[in-house]
Amino acid sequence: MLREDVSVISQAVVWIKEGPIWLCTVLNTYGSSPRSPGSLLVARSDGQYSGSLSGGCIEEDFIQRIKQTEYTDSSQVVRYGRGGIEAKVNLPCEGSLDVLIEYLPNNEKSLNYLIEIQNALLGYSAIIKKVTLPQPGVINTVKDIEFSTQIERDGHDIQLYIAAPPKLIIAGISTVGAYCANFALTLGFEVIICDHRNDELSRFSQQIPSQIEIIPAFPARYLEEKGCSPNSAIVSLTHDPRIDDLTLMEAVNTDAFYIGAMGSVRTSARRRERLVETGGMSVDEIKRIHAPIGIPIGSKTPPEIALAIMADIVAYKNGVNLSNQVCDKKKLMTTA
Repeated sequence: MLREDVSVISQAVVWIKEGPIWLCTVLNTYGSSPRSPGSLLVARSDGQYSGSLSGGCIEEDFIQRIKQTEYTDSSQVVRYGRGGIEAKVNLPCEGSLDVLIEYLPNNEKSLNYLIEIQNALLGYSAIIKKVTLPQPGVINTVKDIEFSTQIERDGHDIQLYIAAPPKLIIAGISTVGAYCANFALTLGFEVIICDHRNDELSRFSQQIPSQIEIIPAFPARYLEEKGCSPNSAIVSLTHDPRIDDLTLMEAVNTDAFYIGAMGSVRTSARRRERLVETGGMSVDEIKRIHAPIGIPIGSKTPPEIALAIMADIVAYKNGVNLSNQVCDKKKLMTTA
């Protein structure tokens, strides 16, 4: 749901400049509910809205109440379904849900509040949004929380931990890349495969789950135009210098927490020479590149290599330095 949440908050940032809005967050669901906790909806006083609370069950009733100026507190929690407000269309299986409703006036404070949430969902920060009903919410930036949205509630006190999931950008699909993509999904990563080679994308189409976003573009151009946030890892796994080298040259200009490319010790050394001599990379930029990529576990097969790569990425994501805990890469990394 992350992309939809980003879309909702981005719309809220636009609308708050034009007038007051209502930002709504699903806190809890009971029984069967089409939407999960953390789902967002933003609405205007004229009835326009973006997002969803229930997949269409309660939105009409909710928007009507907003148009009637029923929700005027800075924050309040409303229950829909069993034990609460009954909408025209019942939630499935007699379910119910609790919704945090925040009224945000048209001012700079509200705009900044929404931008902080937007940045968290985009992966530029992690935040805790604290709401003490019926007061306005307060946002604190934090460092060490799990990726994704978590919710805690104790009476009138509500805390929402908001951060984007880690992102894996695979520059050029390959057999190893396909395994990395599947491992990454299991590990909770958002996965993007960027490749301009339509024939390669078609060849691997059966191995790429539908949850993975496919960008049919040259990887280096994509990174140049879109960049990436600090919660991103970039890996180039094609063995094609025309793709790998240019990808790495753009990757070091981003805030990615991990940059890696596949190749043996000898291949990686030659690549570094090219990147310095032809690409003009500095020593510090070269040091950011993990090559040979992955932890040295004697990987031979594509799934083993992908496992080594993802283990290294997860270690860096979690702030663990494996350099002193594993043996010399030069002795074990034999993949050409």
